[in-house]
Amino acid sequence: MTAREPGAGAAARSGPRAAGERDRGVWSRDFGLFFVARAVARLGDTMLPVALAAGLLERGYGAGAVGLAMAASTAAFAGLVVFGGVIADRFSTRRLMIGADLTRVCTQSLAAGLFFAGHVVLWELCVIGFVNGVAAAVFQPGVASTLPRLAADVQGANAAIRIAESAAQLAGPAFAGLLVGFASPGGVFAAHAGTYAVSALCLLLLRLRPLPPDTLVATGRALRAFRADLVRGWREFRSRTWLWAVIAIWCLYMIAVNGPVVPLVATEVVQHHGARAYGLVNSALGAGTVIGDLLALRLRPRRMLRAGALSLCLYFTFPGAVGLGLGVPAMSGGAALAGAGMSFWGVMWATSVLTQVPPETLNRIHAYDVAGSLAMMPVGQALAGPAAVLLGADRVLLVAAVISLAVVALLLAVPAIRDLVRADASPAPS
Repeated sequence: MTAREPGAGAAARSGPRAAGERDRGVWSRDFGLFFVARAVARLGDTMLPVALAAGLLERGYGAGAVGLAMAASTAAFAGLVVFGGVIADRFSTRRLMIGADLTRVCTQSLAAGLFFAGHVVLWELCVIGFVNGVAAAVFQPGVASTLPRLAADVQGANAAIRIAESAAQLAGPAFAGLLVGFASPGGVFAAHAGTYAVSALCLLLLRLRPLPPDTLVATGRALRAFRADLVRGWREFRSRTWLWAVIAIWCLYMIAVNGPVVPLVATEVVQHHGARAYGLVNSALGAGTVIGDLLALRLRPRRMLRAGALSLCLYFTFPGAVGLGLGVPAMSGGAALAGAGMSFWGVMWATSVLTQVPPETLNRIHAYDVAGSLAMMPVGQALAGPAAVLLGADRVLLVAAVISLAVVALLLAVPAIRDLVRADASPAPS
């Protein structure tokens, strides 16, 4: 579980043409379009923290303001993505995704205009972030039912998409740092709007056959059917101990680790080393995620969640290096290790969800997964500023590093997580 989108499980296209496409493995014209859409959108998303941190600090705001601006989007996303999962089961997911992208083209263009005009107020950025979070809540569940309709090898396709997203993370922050240095934060927001426009175009050109009739949600009276879909998704979610246990543990991770780390690392590095240094550190994080994704593309452990949890041990090096006040090279090295561990876990987790959950409830369970994964992140982001004032940003980051290791211990302590066998594994010899 990361803040990035995995894909979905076992839904298949119907018809001979679709079957032939799937037999070719991962790569096809349509998968290529989806690959580009996700990579370009991710490029823009990784540019945003640089623009927010540099733009708000430039205008006299502190770490608390950066955390609130980030939390506005995360809170809207986490609070509404469950409803987005039900909507995705009842309407055309591709159209919903295109509409969400176009909405974000408008909001990020507005943010760019505010920065270019020099009229930047925190509440305006929070409102824009909230709208972006709503759009993301509509967009994200559609990813869950699109990826397996494009490729037969779910883990391979998932890893390929994540490699593209990781490569974008490698380039995005550095590019954002250059734009901030040579232009302004407004230029980053304008470029971000452009990435959503490209994503929308790729999705518009995508050709997807309808899902088989038995995977579609039955219609009925709107409110009653909507509520029934939510309840069914919840029942499916809570019936899998490994699934809800990971989400429960991940709430701790988000509130105490990822939530505060994102804004505090941004403000600490930008304040002490500049926006370009922050771009370099984030690029190192992206390089690490590429390495982790490449490993996930090749390694197929029988107990995926156990292997993924062990890889998470590497994450503590990132907040630890920044919290100790080490130099940019050391912070970059810690970021690279953290990215590798986090991305390997992400592929292992996403593939487990995609292959262990039935296709007819995948959008809704994926939405519960994402909502639970991110529910506490805005709390952590919003508390980052007050905690930094009370304890110091460096101490908060060191505490986050220690808790990241405690989270690994908790994951491995749950038998349902530790012993979950991958869906396509051969039976153990008797």
